[in-house]
Amino acid sequence: MDTNEVNGAFEILLEELEGVVKALNDNGAAAFKGANYEKAQELIQDATRLADFHDKVKSLQSEWQTLFAPKAPKRKAGKRAHRGRLSRGLRTPEDAFVIPILDTLVEMGGSAPMRKVLTAVGKKMKPVLNKHDRERLSSPPTFEIRWRNTAEWCRYKMVRDGLLKGDSPRGVWEITDKGRKALEKTK
Repeated sequence: MDTNEVNGAFEILLEELEGVVKALNDNGAAAFKGANYEKAQELIQDATRLADFHDKVKSLQSEWQTLFAPKAPKRKAGKRAHRGRLSRGLRTPEDAFVIPILDTLVEMGGSAPMRKVLTAVGKKMKPVLNKHDRERLSSPPTFEIRWRNTAEWCRYKMVRDGLLKGDSPRGVWEITDKGRKALEKTK
């Protein structure tokens, strides 16, 4: 049994789900901007359910890796999966962004616009980010840089974990007391 094929399938599924949630969020924002609040609410609910499903898949992937990690041979780095997907382990994982995001927010007084936070996080993580992280994603509408997309997903997880506020104004990231305490524990 080739357990790496299963891990690769999880990675493809997770990236696809991330793209669908991002598209739902973008469509919801457009509906809200166009004053179609009923449609915006519907899209937000769909995105929330899909994001919860994403977390379940991520949890299943972790469980799979726990069960078979000692026996699984490593997949060769550099080989890309079909449809432009990266092989597992080539991009910097979401968890690597947690401390730089928290640290940046503390430096910025506790809250800041997303763009400023991501610019500062990019500078902090420059030595960590690899060529795959710096590539543009192939999915429309934004063709966003991969590491920025990963950091945005990390932010979503941090909100769910209580490290960042979920009720901040749109486009603003804000640290919570729990986030400050978590950062202090790392120092």
